[in-house]
Amino acid sequence: MTNLTSLLVANRGEIAVRIFRTARDLGLATVAVHSDPDADALHVRSADAAVRLPGATPADTYLRGDLVIKAALAAGADAVHPGYGFLSENADFARQVQDSGLTWIGPPPEAIEAMASKTRAKELMRAAGIPLLDPVDPATATPADLPLLLKAAAGGGGRGMRVVRDLDALGEALRAASAEAASAFGDGEVFAEPYVERGRHVEVQILADAHGTVWALGTRDCSLQRRHQKVIEEAPAPGLSDTLRESLHTAAVAAARAVSYRGAGTVEFLVTADGRPYFLEMNTRLQVEHPVTEAVFGLDLVALQLRVAEGEALPPAPPEPTGHAVEARLYAEDPAQDWRPQTGVLHTLHVPGAVRVDTGFTDGDTVGIHYDPMLAKVVAHAPTRAEAVRVLAHALAGARIHGLTTNRELLVRSLLHPQFATGQPDTGFYDRHLTALTEDTPDATTAAVAAALAAAAPAPGAPLAARIGGWRNLRSQPQTRRYTAAGTEHEVRYATGTGTTRLVDHPGIVVLAAAPDRVTLEVDGIRRMFHVKHNGTEVYVDSALGSHTLTPVPRFPDPQDRTEPGSLLAPMPGTVVRVAEGLAPGSRVTAGQPLLWLEAMKMEHRILAPASGTLTALHAATGQQVEFGALLAVVQEEKPA
Repeated sequence: MTNLTSLLVANRGEIAVRIFRTARDLGLATVAVHSDPDADALHVRSADAAVRLPGATPADTYLRGDLVIKAALAAGADAVHPGYGFLSENADFARQVQDSGLTWIGPPPEAIEAMASKTRAKELMRAAGIPLLDPVDPATATPADLPLLLKAAAGGGGRGMRVVRDLDALGEALRAASAEAASAFGDGEVFAEPYVERGRHVEVQILADAHGTVWALGTRDCSLQRRHQKVIEEAPAPGLSDTLRESLHTAAVAAARAVSYRGAGTVEFLVTADGRPYFLEMNTRLQVEHPVTEAVFGLDLVALQLRVAEGEALPPAPPEPTGHAVEARLYAEDPAQDWRPQTGVLHTLHVPGAVRVDTGFTDGDTVGIHYDPMLAKVVAHAPTRAEAVRVLAHALAGARIHGLTTNRELLVRSLLHPQFATGQPDTGFYDRHLTALTEDTPDATTAAVAAALAAAAPAPGAPLAARIGGWRNLRSQPQTRRYTAAGTEHEVRYATGTGTTRLVDHPGIVVLAAAPDRVTLEVDGIRRMFHVKHNGTEVYVDSALGSHTLTPVPRFPDPQDRTEPGSLLAPMPGTVVRVAEGLAPGSRVTAGQPLLWLEAMKMEHRILAPASGTLTALHAATGQQVEFGALLAVVQEEKPA
């Protein structure tokens, strides 16, 4: 038996905060490591001690195993927990931790090594009799093999993955997938397998001790994904037959025993539309979505990881599961703009209701360019699936998230979508439904106008008469305010008389009461409360009709806001990782042609030619750091004949 006293978490963000929470409950001292951008991050503030890893990028900081071990020894830690991502599935790092006299909170390095390469893992699982998808050699692929899924051999999280539906695109997809895999995991190996349309991503949580006990802790469905990264997860996976569920449990335990596994891990399967399961991979670490399993089984998986590492034996069988749990990942991204990640200050993050919120941010924290854009995981647990989904959707709809565009509205609409309600989601859900899920609803304009009136009504510090009605010599003339919200301009014209303030163009919207932080409106005969928060030039308005970020439109536009036609501006801060081969001023380009590749928040983003014509300027070079809005290139559109 090992008696741990101090734990270093070799990670950042919400998973580090979550591990520290359990460590404190168990009486362990805690040590954080941090990059320079993370010097004041929540995970640093949550630990008893913190050690700087000089630099900004993951390659210079959280992926430097030598620096992490040095930090653990310097801070007096006796154990290292890797969390997920970064070094969590690096067998060499696990060995170095152990060779340094520290306890590794994870499976044996040999088990990590056996499962680290998906190609080698598949060979091992085939020998164990677990069903597999046959690999495809990209060099000899034919149209009959399409569609193909390219995957990074080392690592996961959707990085290094591409779907190929055209053989002509295979070469470029291989290069892009390999480059992304090398950047994320330090290994550019990529393999190909058949891409199963409308398959379900189902996984089994396992937990094993050093005494021969292996638990299969139920199933999870993680089929709702964007860019091959999970968005909504739930436990247990709905709609599986008892026979299929039992076969998945048996296969997962067999996989764990095949590599003498110890600790927490996940065995992932692809289940076809007709119910046939195929082994995908084994994640030799804690999964992002582990809270739904914790909720259903009433367990703390991190606490169990620590106890197993200390040498404790698990009971012969796990507790019985109860109810259903659903988790949604709240990302700082714009789903309507090709999932474009967002950076900046998170002014407010508040999720109401009886839900669990795991996050690495608090109000006022900055979301930077170097790391994943996930803000929080929100988890609901209830006796039934329908109730858990309803609780989660209601909590997300009522959340106040100020400062950044997020996928919150998409999450709510996804949870309420008829296909999700049936319990039969699949990995192609967003391919089919994204446009409908991100377009404005019929009452969106009314909601935005009501929010604009609420924004216009309360001006902090002003007298009530000035807040609703203003000071005018001609009190009969309406007041006018203009705001932009989500790229659309809204004008509100309101008039005050006989003790009420009413919208001129929308007489069904009336101000009943106004205060600096809340306004009560009557909207089409229904009384509604609008919460208002001013921050700089922006106004955030939250109500049951939705959340709106409003920016006042100046009376006189700044002429410097204009840009040259055809200008390509950086949609986010990031690093230029590639420029199209041979691209230079004077090059002919076609509309939609990729010109540059920008890496931001651990994903690659293509910068496309806006029109066919001539490249007249190129201001970007490989390796260059660019800020949001920086001019990258200019394309002069070709005039039609």
